Amino acid sequence: MISELVVDVQLKEVSIAVLEDKSLVELQKEVRNVSFAVGDVFLGKVKKLMPGLNAAFIDVGYPKDAFLHYLDLGPNFNTQQKFLKQALSSDPKKFPVLSKWPILPETGKEGSIGDMLKPGQEVLVQIAKEPISTKGPRLTSELSFAGRHLVLIPFADRVSISTKIILTEERVRLRQLIQSIKPKNFSVIVRTSAEGKRVAELDQELKTLLKRWDDSIAKLPKAELPSVILEETGRTVALLRDIFNPSFQHIHVNDPDVYRDVHDYVSLIAPGREDIVQHYKGEIPIFDTFGITKQIKSLFGRTVNHRGGAYLIIEQTEAMHVIDVNSGNRTKGSNEQEQTAMDVNTAAADEIARQLRLRDLGGIIVIDFIDLAEPANRQKLFDHITQAMASDRAKHNILPLSKFGVMQITRQRVRPSMSIDTSESCPTCFGTGTTKQPSILFTDSLEGKIDCLVNKHHLKKFTLHLHPYVAAYVNKGFFPLSWKWRTRFSFQLKVIPDQSLGLLECRFYDSDKNEVDMKKGEKGLNPQQDLKPCEG
Repeated sequence: MISELVVDVQLKEVSIAVLEDKSLVELQKEVRNVSFAVGDVFLGKVKKLMPGLNAAFIDVGYPKDAFLHYLDLGPNFNTQQKFLKQALSSDPKKFPVLSKWPILPETGKEGSIGDMLKPGQEVLVQIAKEPISTKGPRLTSELSFAGRHLVLIPFADRVSISTKIILTEERVRLRQLIQSIKPKNFSVIVRTSAEGKRVAELDQELKTLLKRWDDSIAKLPKAELPSVILEETGRTVALLRDIFNPSFQHIHVNDPDVYRDVHDYVSLIAPGREDIVQHYKGEIPIFDTFGITKQIKSLFGRTVNHRGGAYLIIEQTEAMHVIDVNSGNRTKGSNEQEQTAMDVNTAAADEIARQLRLRDLGGIIVIDFIDLAEPANRQKLFDHITQAMASDRAKHNILPLSKFGVMQITRQRVRPSMSIDTSESCPTCFGTGTTKQPSILFTDSLEGKIDCLVNKHHLKKFTLHLHPYVAAYVNKGFFPLSWKWRTRFSFQLKVIPDQSLGLLECRFYDSDKNEVDMKKGEKGLNPQQDLKPCEG
């Protein structure tokens, strides 16, 4: 299997797509400069206690107070609080060193939040779940610093090995190795990717994680409440850290700054393989070039077609996600009904495993498969979907099929599910129900907008993104319409087909690839809201 990572960096958001054999399996979108991401560490303040929930609400600067349950305080919370109190009040020259700090007895799982926290108290917390819907972030006081091969956990002193490392000799080797190089009062979790790695490579990563810890706590004496102590690495690098494996052939990035970050990170975790990171400089949108836009539009709708004419119906409710499997236009005879149902269910299981990763669906997922009469076939289907979801990094639990042909899956959710509206507004009225001009005059209105940009806003070089059909019309012929515009207005123009646009949508970008506001001639605004003043 060939894996590729494609990163589309835009002014307001970054989109990251993972392809396996050219098939889209993961898609993540992140608003740029987002302030609350999983892994960020904050110095927060206890806002109020909720004894009925055995939890507290913490002010970390988010509009909604963050949620911290008693069980998320961790067994070494008392040690951490004593260390934090000393760090906040100490002279920088007498800053406490964790490796020399006394570890207090662990707290039990049975306890009251009121015995541990008081309103107004300062706490060191980490984002465990991003804000979802109307809820604020969920927090944990068990801090962890994740690397490619290791996870560093302060205020504890043990070594844990990933259960996916099966060989006893390798587990013993890694445990002894980490015990010999880790400092006191730090726990280390050895990830699966550490299998077979040399001591020098693991030692270097451990030093990097320890430096992140030291840099973070050094900010405490001057920190105000609330404030960020550690920001997790960029989403692109964080995703790459979790999924990078030898099967990666290419990583394509269309932004020079993000390209350098990714290139540097790959050179750090896989020396000699940094050449797989490539800076995409093409004029066509990067997602269009790699066929991702088309896959997004076909995979994120309510109905998802898959092999053999069968299809899925995916619905989201307040409490769960519901998936209905339909056979579609399968036409095998009734004497093959069981085999037909098995074929459709097996293909649907593969697509469902892909959809769960792609949409990042979390919580409870209920799947209504086509009924199977044979118990052996129900077991085969359960084994098949278990195997199909083996590569899913999110924690999940799959229950066998019930007698009604229903399967239940629970899947970890740490950020909002990916939801993309694949429907488009009417290409002639844009959803208003009325049209000011027939679509045949669209090119005339484009000419008026170009006139506005050149003569009113004095832009002499820009690109025009159009739907591929309209772009083909504008560029057709020996003397195309785009050439006539360039000749008439004396400016530099490139017409770029963009699959993400509707039939009669257009976007203008300046020479720095910033979107241009047609009304004010400014960058970074949506021109579709401001085109009218330039029309006619």
